[in-house]
Amino acid sequence: MSLNIGEPPLQRPTPFPLFALGFRPFFLAAGISALILMGLWLAFWQGVVPGGGYFNLVEWHAHEMLFGYTAAVVAGFLLTAVRNWTGMAVPTGGLLATLALIWLAGRMLVVTPQAPNWLVASVDLSFLPVLAWSLWRPLWFGPNPVNRFFLLFLAGMTLANGLVHLDAAGIGRDLGLWQRGLYLMVDMVLLVLLLVAGRVIPFFTEKAVPGAVIRRYGWVEAASFATLGLAAMVELLWPHGPAAGVAFLLAGAVQAVRLQGWYGGNHGIWRRPILWVLYLGYLWILVGLLLRGLAGFGLFPYPLVLHAITLGGIGLLTLGMMSRVTLGHTGRDINAIGWWMPLAFILLALAAMVRVFLPMIDMGHYVVWINVAGGLWMLAFLIFVLYYTPMFLKPRVDGRPG
Repeated sequence: MSLNIGEPPLQRPTPFPLFALGFRPFFLAAGISALILMGLWLAFWQGVVPGGGYFNLVEWHAHEMLFGYTAAVVAGFLLTAVRNWTGMAVPTGGLLATLALIWLAGRMLVVTPQAPNWLVASVDLSFLPVLAWSLWRPLWFGPNPVNRFFLLFLAGMTLANGLVHLDAAGIGRDLGLWQRGLYLMVDMVLLVLLLVAGRVIPFFTEKAVPGAVIRRYGWVEAASFATLGLAAMVELLWPHGPAAGVAFLLAGAVQAVRLQGWYGGNHGIWRRPILWVLYLGYLWILVGLLLRGLAGFGLFPYPLVLHAITLGGIGLLTLGMMSRVTLGHTGRDINAIGWWMPLAFILLALAAMVRVFLPMIDMGHYVVWINVAGGLWMLAFLIFVLYYTPMFLKPRVDGRPG
C-alpha cells in the first residue's frame, strides 16, 4: 500500500491554516513544549524556580516528556497520516482545535498548585481516549486492518497514564504503579514507532537513495512486535528483573536484524539528513533495548537506559518524523532542508550521548552532564520551532488543502 505521505487527499480547507491538519497544531505544541518542559525541569531540579503542583519533580518530568511532548507528536502524526493511509476524513478545524486545547489544559493543570486533583486527573486522562475516539472510524474501517493496532496502543497509553495517576493519588503505591505506568507508556510509544518506522523508513529510503535495496523478512516483522509486546508485558508484571532482561535482549536482537535489512549497503542515506536521522533514532532504540536487557541483570543503571530510549530513540525519531512530515505536508521539497535542521539532529544526538554515557565515565560531574544534555536538547528544539513555525501558520505553498 502506498504511503504518499507528502500528498494528502483533498478535503475542504479550513479558514485558519493552523487547524487545517493535525500535524500543524500538535507538532508546534510538541516543539514549544520540548523547550518549556526541559527548561522548567532544569530550573525546578536545581531549585532555581520553586516547583509545585500535582506530581513531585521527578514524576512531573517523566510524565510530561511522555504524556505531554511525546503524546503531542503521536497525535500530530496520526491525525495527519491516517488520512493518507485510509482516504477517510480526520479531525480538522474546530474539532482539531478542541483536541489541542484538551492537551494544553492537561499540561497547565499538572503545574497549577490549587487545581483539584480530580480535575487534573480527569482532564489529563481524557486526551488519549478522545484522540482515539476521533480516529476510530478511519482506523477501524480503513483498508488496512493493521491500523487497528493503533487503537490498542492508544488504549495501552491510557492505561499507563491511569496507573501513574493512581499512584499520584496514593492508591497502590506499594505496587509501584508509577514505575509500571511509566515503562508501559515507553513501551506503547515504542510499539507505535516500530509500526510507523516499518512503513516510512524503507519507503523513504527507496525514494531518496538511488538503487537502494530493502530486505524485509516476514518472521522479523512479526517477531519485532511479538518480542517487544512480550517484553512490555513481562516488565509490567515483573518490573526490572532477569525475566524482563531476557525479553528485552531478545527484542533488541530482532530489531538489529530488522534495521540491518533496511540499511544493508544503502550508504546513500548519509547524504540525506532527513533520512539518516531516522536511522540514527532507530539505532538508539536498538541500543536502548539491549541496555534495558542488561539492566535487568543489574549491569546498567535504569535511569540511563530510560534516557537512551527516550532522549536518543524517541527524541531523534520524533524530531526527524516531524521535520519530514511538515515539509511534505506543506508542499515543500523534503530534501531542501538547509543546514539548520541537520544541526538540530546532531545536537540532539550529542545530548543523548552526554546523558547516557558520560555519567558512566564520570559520575562526579553528573549535574554538569544533565545540564549539558538538557541544554543541547533545548537548542535542537529551538531550531525546530524557529525553522518550522512559519510553515505551521501559513497555507501550503502548492495551494493544496491541508
